[in-house]
Amino acid sequence: MDRSELAPLIDHTVLGPETSIADVRRVLDEAREYGMNACVPPYAVETAADYAPEVTLATVVGFPHGQHAAAAKRREGVLAWKAGADELDVVLNVGRLKAGEDDVVRAELAEITAAVPIPVKVIIETALLTDEEKHRACEAADAADAAMVKTSTGFSEAGATVADVELMREYLPVKASGGVGSYDEAMAMLAAGAERIGASSGVEILEGAPE
Repeated sequence: MDRSELAPLIDHTVLGPETSIADVRRVLDEAREYGMNACVPPYAVETAADYAPEVTLATVVGFPHGQHAAAAKRREGVLAWKAGADELDVVLNVGRLKAGEDDVVRAELAEITAAVPIPVKVIIETALLTDEEKHRACEAADAADAAMVKTSTGFSEAGATVADVELMREYLPVKASGGVGSYDEAMAMLAAGAERIGASSGVEILEGAPE
């Protein structure tokens, strides 16, 4: 896959705790130059949408642990959409899933998908789940009308793996995120069935791609 084909599949991401507006503008400049999407913190969405309206803009909801109150997550998603976000990456409540509260997890996600007219990707944080729990998480996302499932926040114990992408693709399109830092790693995720890559190393990934 050449650079021009790969670029639209990458969500070039800046979500660290020290992320400034200058960092967001840098990522947007890079996304615009290379043809990538961007994923920025919620506080920066309105600024980002005004600064680079041509860039497909994602932000996060309930980040990074997914343990916000359901109403707060719904409100956060609505505010992000109204501020200019094109997509939402919502963190699933892993604690509730592990407790067997799948109906609650599904209902929380469904409230968010119903509240906004934009695609919702559900981050299931695969490093914290057994395979059985990954299946249940994907089932909840699918039942809630999510557009995509995403492997990781990038702030937990580990990131995307080929095995997880292969499992998750049985349910919904997959965004592989967390630890994908090179062209070869990105291509391995796409070969496994991922349809989107989330990475803070978008430029490095594309610089490794054939032109």
